[in-house]
Amino acid sequence: MRQQSRSCQGGPTLSKFTESVVEEAALEWLGAKGWTILHGPEIASGMPAAERTDPDFRDVVLERRLRQSLQRLNPVLSQDAIEAALRKLTLVDGPSLLERNRTAWRMLTDGVAVEIARPDGTLGGFPLRVVDFENPDN
Repeated sequence: MRQQSRSCQGGPTLSKFTESVVEEAALEWLGAKGWTILHGPEIASGMPAAERTDPDFRDVVLERRLRQSLQRLNPVLSQDAIEAALRKLTLVDGPSLLERNRTAWRMLTDGVAVEIARPDGTLGGFPLRVVDFENPDN
């Protein structure tokens, strides 16, 4: 029995669907939303506007930007609490990739638990916000 091949007429073939196609589409969409688009070489290590520290572009997180966002979203928290959250976000712990992804997802959606000093001097957990779901423009 012969299997018939199917194709979507007028649509792109899988061989033309590459990471760069997805990246360019995402950049175009974000630019249309008002985001500033910077290309890797512009923020590379050693450049005047450097945001990366690794000259081989292995940085997954732009730490300065993340730190500034955490401070903006959580203005009442101390620098120590911000730094603790930054460490938790960039060094996600877990026994497997799946568990680390779940932990990262929970931190993004529910906040990062950090210990802060309460007015009575005791320490308590506080959910530091990573994403402002009430005002997505933030």
